[in-house]
Amino acid sequence: MKNVKVIAFDADDTLWENQTYFDETEYKFRELIQEYMPFEDISPALLNVEIGNMPIYGFGVKAFTLSMIETALKISKNKVDQHVIEKIIGLGKDILNKPIELLDGVTDVLDALHGKYKLVVATKGDLLDQERKLKKSGLEKYFHHIEVMSDKQVPNYQKFIDHLDCSPDEFLMVGNSLKSDIIPVLEIGGYAAYIPFHRTWAHEKMEDKVNTPNLIRIEKITEILPYLK
Repeated sequence: MKNVKVIAFDADDTLWENQTYFDETEYKFRELIQEYMPFEDISPALLNVEIGNMPIYGFGVKAFTLSMIETALKISKNKVDQHVIEKIIGLGKDILNKPIELLDGVTDVLDALHGKYKLVVATKGDLLDQERKLKKSGLEKYFHHIEVMSDKQVPNYQKFIDHLDCSPDEFLMVGNSLKSDIIPVLEIGGYAAYIPFHRTWAHEKMEDKVNTPNLIRIEKITEILPYLK
């Protein structure tokens, strides 16, 4: 990675805790509507609705909340009580009000790399929510640019790299999702650092069969520093 000039960091579950809050909320949602469907069948039903809504709503808390409401209406055949709908909306708002908990080592890594590389954020999700989290995190000062992407596929990364005026072999992506953060970047010739998080959204799960010298696998974010001397 001797040519790397730009390092992009995913935000959720790379810089700070995120999926834990969604999982906790989904569990509460399942408790709310389990009278209409077996408890264990609700998550797959919700995921199907989420996937169908992605082209319309994109990613993030608002999309998740709308999908929970739609799922409740669908599996109850529109019989779900309005108070349950109000509670679902409240669950979504609760996620938006969660504190920002930085993952271990994040500040140390950004301190070490700041000024030596162009540091950027490349994340999916709702624009307002991601801007809020970044502001509350106290990490804004480290980043040259913040990109909230509509999706993380090859064309999105190619457009992003062009905007940053760098070539793929000058670009390193750091993230926790093979599907969104790692494979698309490798496909365009960039470098990637994969840091698995202990929780992964079902839509992002995939088998790890990637084998390329452009990929490094690390257990925690501080382990990236020796590669960037």
